[in-house]
This record gives sequence, structure tokens and C-alpha cells, in this order.
Amino acid sequence: MLTRGSEWRRWEPHIHTPGTVLNNQFGGGGAWETYLSNIETRTPTIEALGVTDYYLTETYEQVLLHKDAGRIPNVSLIFPNIELRLSVAAKTGFVNMHLLVSPEDPDHVNEVRLLLTRLQFSAFGDVFDCTREGLVRLGRRVDAAAIDDRAALAIGATQFKVDFDQLRKVYEASEWAQANVLIAVAGAEGDGTSGIRQAADATMRQEIEKFAHIIFASSVAQREFWTGQRSVTVEELMRRYNGCKPCLHGSDAHDNATVGQPVQDRFTWIKGAVTFDALRQAYIDPAGRAFVALEPPKTAMPSQVIASVEIENAPWVSTPSIPLNAGLVAIIGARGSGKTALADMIAAGCDSVPPAVWEDEKGVSPSFLSRAKPLVGEGRVKLTRAADSVASRYLDGRDANNPFSYPSARYLSQQFVEDLCSAAGASEGLLHEIERVIFEAHPVEGREGALDFEALRGHRTHRFQLARGREVEAIGAISNRIADELEKEALLQSYDAQIKQKENLIAGYNADLAKLVVKGTEQQAQRHAALNTALQGRLTASQAYAAQRRTFVAMQDEVRRTKATKAPEILREVQSRHQNSGLSMTQWDEFLLVFKGDVDASLVGYLAWVDGEIAKIEGVPPVSPPPGVSMAPLIADDADLTAQTVAILRAEMGRLEGLISADTVVRNQYAALSKRIASENGALAALRKALEDAQGASERRKLLQVEREDAYDRLFSAVISEQQALVDLYAPLMARLAVATGTIRKLSLLVTRVVDAKSWADFAEEQLIDCRRAGPFYGRGSLVRRAEVELKPVWQTGTAADVRAAVSAFIHKYWKDLLAHAPYAPTEQEAFREWSKRFAHWVFGTDHIWVRYELAYDGIDIRKLSPGTRGIVLLLLYLALDDADDRPLIIDQPEENLDPQSVFVELVSLFINAKSKRQVIMVTHNANLVINTDADQVIVAQAGSHAAGGLPTIEYLSGGLEDAEIRRKVCDILEGGEDAFRERARRLRVRLKR
Repeated sequence: MLTRGSEWRRWEPHIHTPGTVLNNQFGGGGAWETYLSNIETRTPTIEALGVTDYYLTETYEQVLLHKDAGRIPNVSLIFPNIELRLSVAAKTGFVNMHLLVSPEDPDHVNEVRLLLTRLQFSAFGDVFDCTREGLVRLGRRVDAAAIDDRAALAIGATQFKVDFDQLRKVYEASEWAQANVLIAVAGAEGDGTSGIRQAADATMRQEIEKFAHIIFASSVAQREFWTGQRSVTVEELMRRYNGCKPCLHGSDAHDNATVGQPVQDRFTWIKGAVTFDALRQAYIDPAGRAFVALEPPKTAMPSQVIASVEIENAPWVSTPSIPLNAGLVAIIGARGSGKTALADMIAAGCDSVPPAVWEDEKGVSPSFLSRAKPLVGEGRVKLTRAADSVASRYLDGRDANNPFSYPSARYLSQQFVEDLCSAAGASEGLLHEIERVIFEAHPVEGREGALDFEALRGHRTHRFQLARGREVEAIGAISNRIADELEKEALLQSYDAQIKQKENLIAGYNADLAKLVVKGTEQQAQRHAALNTALQGRLTASQAYAAQRRTFVAMQDEVRRTKATKAPEILREVQSRHQNSGLSMTQWDEFLLVFKGDVDASLVGYLAWVDGEIAKIEGVPPVSPPPGVSMAPLIADDADLTAQTVAILRAEMGRLEGLISADTVVRNQYAALSKRIASENGALAALRKALEDAQGASERRKLLQVEREDAYDRLFSAVISEQQALVDLYAPLMARLAVATGTIRKLSLLVTRVVDAKSWADFAEEQLIDCRRAGPFYGRGSLVRRAEVELKPVWQTGTAADVRAAVSAFIHKYWKDLLAHAPYAPTEQEAFREWSKRFAHWVFGTDHIWVRYELAYDGIDIRKLSPGTRGIVLLLLYLALDDADDRPLIIDQPEENLDPQSVFVELVSLFINAKSKRQVIMVTHNANLVINTDADQVIVAQAGSHAAGGLPTIEYLSGGLEDAEIRRKVCDILEGGEDAFRERARRLRVRLKR
């Protein structure tokens, strides 16, 4: 037994024939020939026929005779549809009810006639049975002129009304009827329950619809109502109407023009084999098995559907060719029966077996193909798609995963699911799959040319990560400058002390100098002191120009390095960061950093100028007079000494030193002491300048701290922008989850800032502050406790301004305390500078803050879920969210690690929804996943004895749940057999309906 199981087929469940009791407009002559030809040629092809007549089965029996004669070969199922008129009034007549009779019982005609005799109509002081004779007799009582049986039958049929309560009692009293008859009622206004308008009859309407198994209706609104997709839920339908109902529609033809041509081409489609059991199955699963429309519901794309699997050169497979359904295929069987073997072989034909399976030489993998590799020989699997494409692969993997292969199915093997959902924590694989689904939720035009999630995320966040890097560099540079200012602030008292020391020292030197002056030369000494002062001023000016010159030379080096190395490297970095610009090398040249002016020429000019200024200050030494000739004064008494050159000043001072003392020793002492005084005065001037600079350090430091806070504000703005970019990246999936129904509603996606305040504080306590010192931060953990309370909440949810304010307040509050715990004093310049820089990087860093998305199930992050629940999340991804992937989905035992209730509650609806969009092939031991998902095809695997040194013989049979033999196999394998099933029900004290 090998069929594709349940497939959509066109049924005509309500059609009259020539000779129908009432309203027969088929005409005479060749009416039957026309009628049969119409059924044979209608499109879509009619495969099941519900032959309808009022109260009788005679026309049904005539159709059977034509079938036996070779007519309507396309029709595989013919069954009686006996139309009854209830005594309940509708809008334009009476409510019609139909008895759809299974033809499976060879004696069904006699049985249904016997059933009908129990329906009686009282009139004229008499009782009339629902039989041909009873109807004829009633017609003649109504119209005595109706001598012809045919005319009397028609009159009787118009008058005979079935009491609803009587019909219900007769049906419920008959085991045969309950097993072989399905009740249908018209849902239209004219002759259906919708026409029961009086408020007093509302209860009657509900009772009739509750009693019915099927509603004859063709509108979308009716179908959605009766399948729980409108205002009334499935639970409410169960309570009020005994459950959902399938809606069917027929042509209700009373003439040949409308045979098989329902109004607006509203054809009836039943999913299943062309058997009456398919109709019973449609009653059990109305939403999935009955449909009224021009075409049946869309399923997987034909190009993606595996239509059949053939196992070649494999004598151990006694069923080498297996047709596959396009919907949900359930593979069942006892342990070791070959279930996983079939799934593995199909996956191999789709190039979907992981390379690790083929590379497993020790047989560690649970894969059948891995363990059977040495035994499969020349075995091959050939897959034929519904679109007629064919793929063939060896079962030992020799031609697997070639450079041109592409997985044409997604295979969730047991090993794959275990790896992704291991108890050790949410693996990278699971997160990768989540990201893949998020990526594919974006339309192609919105992917910005990215090939995967990581690339798209890079596109969206790259600019903000660059911004973070720039601000981190800026904070470091500003922190260095702040450290400089802190050093200067710390040296204020030192500068004061040094200045006083210098002043005292110079005063002492001046007193010593006065003692060296020979009496009568006081005027020359005063002149010498004035010249010395002027000389120090000119030397200071010369030194300033010399410093300026060194700067110009350094700038020349900087310019050369920038042109030769720095600017080209910056351009290369920009090109690397923006590879998708599409700019040519010529266009990129425009982005090369160049100086605005001709800086080379400018710097040469600056050097020439500064050299000239230095030369002017230095001057040319005067020519010394001949021996024995006194040197005349070189500078007039009223001349501006500050305008003299260094050379002239020094020469004039030398002349005066000779006049001050004739004693060479004294003269040399005077000259040396004068130079010393000059030098100390220069040092004093430098100290006073440094003091002035240090006195402004506090204000400059405050401005720099504001600047650093501005940079931190921008840094955190980049963090928030990155977070928003991720929110936008995940928006398509988040929007879908927001409007989802069912199990998928338990999924939620959040983009959050994750803050590790402990690592932030631990770093400081380990490397920046001495927790052994007394103070607020004494002892390890004192800093983290404050950070958790004062900073972490705003880091997690605050705006950039909020974070800036909080960090600023934290620093202001604890700055002195943190300095007190610093391992270095500000006077330890080099060490303190390095510490200060590291301290600023720490305070204003964001390494402990990152943005991540959290996929939660039922409010719990997937990282904290059990392996079984992670498995549900994984299946949600593949079954409900992964719309972009329409390839077949092959799953080996999705129920692993799940309890039966979770399987029913969480997974069943997922499989039902998924099978309408893609082919799903599932290996399972769970009855819920076969029966409650209404599997379209069940493949039963059976293994024979295990041959020594070989593989056991494997046999497969298949069919749909409407097939009694398949249902028996399902019960035997998944429930332990009917006796075991009923024994469990007895022990649980559950009452089973037959």
C-alpha cells in the first residue's frame, strides 16, 4: 500500500439526476447521456459524487448502474445524498437536511431504506412512512386525481415533513446510522438554518446545527464562522454546536446546464483519498480538509516539493519507490524500523546532510548514513520534484557537498537539534539561526547588499561604532591634557616656595656682588647691572625665537610625514570602511587629505624670518681695539639698552668689568657672579611664568572636563544610536511577533543595553585604586555597590544626557575620595599622568556596556530555557517565522525532550500552519504529531531481521489518515494498539466514544 495520502480532490456532494423526485428539469430523451457526459468532462475533474434525491435512493442506484456500465470513469466514489425537508420553517420554505450515506456497507441501500421507514408523517388522521409507497399514498390523499404514481410521489414529497426531534431520536438509536451516515444541513437563508429568523426559533436553529456534521454553504463568511475564525471561537463552537463543521457546496443541479457547475464556480474540495472516510475526516478537521473555492488551498511551491523518493541499488529496501505528499508527511514505526533511515536518505538527496556525518569514520554520529556507510555499497537515492527536476546522490556520501551543491531542504536531525539546544547554554548555532531568520525577514531591497545578518548588522551599526572609537580617542587626548593641568595645580605651592628661594638667592648674590665693587666705580657697577638685565631680556627673546624655529622644523617633518604616510593611510582606512561606495581610484583621490595652502613654502619663509630675527638679536661682536688702547663706550648713556644686540651688550659689560676692578681675580669673580645673577633671574622669570600658568590650570581643567563630558555624551549617543539601529534591524520580526496568534505569541524580541557594572568596578579596584586605604572605597566591592545603585540603572535605560549627568555627579561626588585612594600622588608626574589617563579611560569608557537582542519565550530569555523548550523555540523559527525558506523541512523526532502536553499545546498548531506553506517530512513517535496535526501522509516503516554483516530489510507503506489500515497502524505503533489505548483510558477513568 503506497499512496501520497491526503490530497485535494474535487467533490460534487449535492447533485440531482434526471428523474429526481422534485423540480426535474433535465427533460426526456437523451437526458441521461447528456448528464453523464457533463460529469465526465467538467473541469476541475469531479472525483466524488453525492447523488441527491428527496427521501429516496432510486436515482443513486441508477447512477451506479451507469458506473458499472463504464460511464463516469473519473468518479471513484458515488454515495447517496438523501434530502429531507424538516417541519421547521425557513425564509422561503422549510429547512432542508441531508443524509450522506457511506457506500462502504454492501447493504447500505437496504439499511438506509430501513432507517427511513422509521421517519413518519401524520396527516389526514393517518401515519405515512418515509418510503416510496408512503409518499405515493400521501400524494393521493392530498390529490385524489393523482392517479399516476410519479405525480403522486411528487405531491407526497412536497407535503412530507420530517420532525426534527424524531429524526434525531431515530439517528441516535441506530448504531448503523451513526457509523454510516453523516448529517448535513443547508446553511442558506432560503431553505437553510440562516432562514430561521424568528427569535422563538433560535434554539431550534442551534439544535439543528448542533446535530449536523456538515453545513451546505459556499460563502467565505460561513466557512470562517464554522471553523472558529470569526466572532465565535473554536471552544465556543464546541460548547454550542458540538465543534467546528466543514462547509460543502454542490451544484444542486436540477437541469443539465448546471450539472457540476455551481454558482460562481464555488467548487468543493476535500483533502484525502476518494473515499467516504475522507468525508468523515473532513468532519474531524474542517479547517484543514474541506474548502469551497475555484481552486484548492495553495500549498508548497511545486519546484520545492519532493514528489517521490527512489532507493536504487539497495536490495535491503524492499520498497524502493515511495511517493511523497506535498504537505505534512509523518514517518512512524517501531524503534530500529528504518524511520530515521528514510529521513537521512531524503536529506542526502537534498545535499542537506552535514559534512560531519560523512566524515565520521568511527560511527559516533547517530545518523543512519554514518553507521551504515560501510554497508550501503552502490546504493543511491533519487528524488523527483513535483516540477519534474531529478537529483541523485550516493548513500555513502562520495558525491556529497561538492562545490556546486546547495542544500535543497533543511534537515533538523536529532544531532543538529541537540547541538543547537544543548543544556550547556544557548549555543552560537541557535543564535546564528535566529539571526538568519531575522535577516531573511527583511525584503531583499532592504538588505543593503548584505549576504547575511552579520553583514547587514555591520552596515547598520558601522558608523556608530566608528563614532564610538573617535570619541574614545578624544576622551583619551582630553584626559592627557587634564592630567597636565592637574600636575600644574599640584605644583602651585612648590612654585611659590621656589620663587621665594630664588628671590632670596638673588638678593644674596646681589649683596655679594656689591662687595666686589671697588670704591669709586659704583657708577660703572650700576651700569653693568643694567646691561646684565638688558642682556637677559635679549637672550630670553632669542630663546623664544629659537623655540619657534624648532617648532617650524618639527612642522616641516610633520608635513613630510603627513604627505608621505599619514594622509595616504587615512585615505586607505576610509576606503576600507566604505568599500561599497563604488568610487573609482580617481574619485577617491579627491578624498586625499591635503593642506589648504603651500605649507612647504610657508615654513621655509617662516624659518628664514625667524633666523633673521635671531640674527638681529645676536648681532655682530665689535672689533677689539689694538693692545694698549682703551675701548671706548660701545653704548651711549641715553641709549635704549633693550634694543641692543647680545654681542654689543656682552662687549660693553666686558669693558665695564675691566674698569670696576683692576684685580683680575676680583674682576673674574664679578663677571662670574653677574652671570650667575643673570641666570637665576632667568630661572626666576621662568618660575613666575610657570606659576602664572599653574594659577590658570584649575579653570582650564574645568573647561576640559566639560569638553570631556561632551565627548562622553557623544560616545553614549553613539551607543544609543547603535541600539536604535538594531531595533530597526529587528523591526520586521518584532512587528510580526506583535500581531501573532497562538504559540508564536510567546516569542518576544527585545533590544537592550547590557551593563556589567561589576566588571567596571572590579577593573578599578584591581588596577586603579588602593582599596586598602581608609575611605569610602575601603575594601573590595565597595565601588561596585555604589555603581550598581547610582550608575547601572541609567546606563541601562537612560538617554545620553541622563548618563552624562549621572557620571558627572558620580565623579563630582567621589573625585576627592578616588584621588585619596589613588596609588600615586599628583607630584609623581609621570606615574600620576599615566594613572590619570587610565582612570579617565575607565570612568568614561563603555566597554562594560553593549547592545544585544534577547529572544524570549514566555518571558524567559532563551539562554535560560531548558533544552526541550529551546527545541520549541527552534521549531517556532523554522515552522512559523522562517517564511523566506520554502524548501522542504525534514525533522527527526521534534518531540524529543518534550512532554506530551507541550507537544500538543506548543507544536501541533505550528505543524498545521507550516504544512500549508512548505513540505514537512517528520519522523516521530508521538501520536499528537500525527493525529492532531492531521498528517497528510503517514509512512509506516517496518524492518525485517538483521542480516549478518549487512542491513536489515526495510519496508515502507503509506497512506492518509482517512485510510482505515493506516489508522490501525498509527494506533498500534503510537498507542500500543487499540486495547492498550482503551486500557489507559479505563485506568484514567476517561470515557471514550465509539
